[in-house]
Amino acid sequence: MKKIIYLLALSLIVFTGCKKEEVAPPVEGDSFETLTTYLVSNDLDIPDVINGWIVAPPASEDASTFIGTYDILDIRSAEHFAEGHIEGATNTTLGNILSAAQSASKPILVVCYTGQSASHAVVALKLSGHTSAKVLKWGMSGWNSNFSGPWAGAIGNSADDHSGNWIAAPGSITTTGSFDSPSFTTNATDGAGILKEQVDKMLSGGFKGITNNDVLSNPANYFTNNYWSNDDVSHYGHITGAYRLNPLTLENNEIKGLDPTKTIVTYCWTGQTSSMVTAYLNVIGYNAVSLKFGTNGMIYDSLESHKFVTPTTDLPVVTE
Repeated sequence: MKKIIYLLALSLIVFTGCKKEEVAPPVEGDSFETLTTYLVSNDLDIPDVINGWIVAPPASEDASTFIGTYDILDIRSAEHFAEGHIEGATNTTLGNILSAAQSASKPILVVCYTGQSASHAVVALKLSGHTSAKVLKWGMSGWNSNFSGPWAGAIGNSADDHSGNWIAAPGSITTTGSFDSPSFTTNATDGAGILKEQVDKMLSGGFKGITNNDVLSNPANYFTNNYWSNDDVSHYGHITGAYRLNPLTLENNEIKGLDPTKTIVTYCWTGQTSSMVTAYLNVIGYNAVSLKFGTNGMIYDSLESHKFVTPTTDLPVVTE
């Protein structure tokens, strides 16, 4: 009898030991609230992240000091990196930016072609603990005129071709309502885990941009947010049907003014700030895109500031 009991106990141990570990099902419902509460409590609200995030190229005599201040991560293609890059820069990709940042011992400076993809990267870095990470303003286009093609080819006055969908100054901004929060699925159960998952998801999705012609041709297809001040809107006008949510915070619920059922288009002067906002919105569950090159591509001749100009003094690059 004892032998039978022993064998039964042994078989039970073997059976339980071979049992597959149960995987918790994805969490849905309060994931947005869990994530955004965590972000606010850790000083990672939108205005916190979009603060001190960009640095202009230095004067030529200060280039060496400037370069020595940062660990520079260049996310352009390997081919373009080899054609010329800032001395000491490491070539990586947007998707691998967090891995590349692990070896950094100084503040991180992210470089791309125009400053727009780099802005996505810096949001990921700031939300992942690299709070001093910065974007090189204008990207390599502003560093050396030999690399200014992406910006020089994008400036223009496309609003003139879509005059019916550009409201001239003083504008007539649309009043927004209050919408439900976006819903997304996560395998994590706490704010830190959800944030990591969402940042990884944002990076794997690549840069989220849209052309001004796409938006100006069909503005009703989008929820367009003009990330300007009231004075700027009054001075220049805006895209037909645009809203103006700035400041845009989680803590004060301005975020509720965004419609999660629409594609959120954010635009600014240059597409760099809007890229920051867009990356953040994707992290918290919105379907968001940045209007590439901002108003530099729509009303360039009318702009009195925030205009890209091809550099007249070239800063040094090295080739491979």
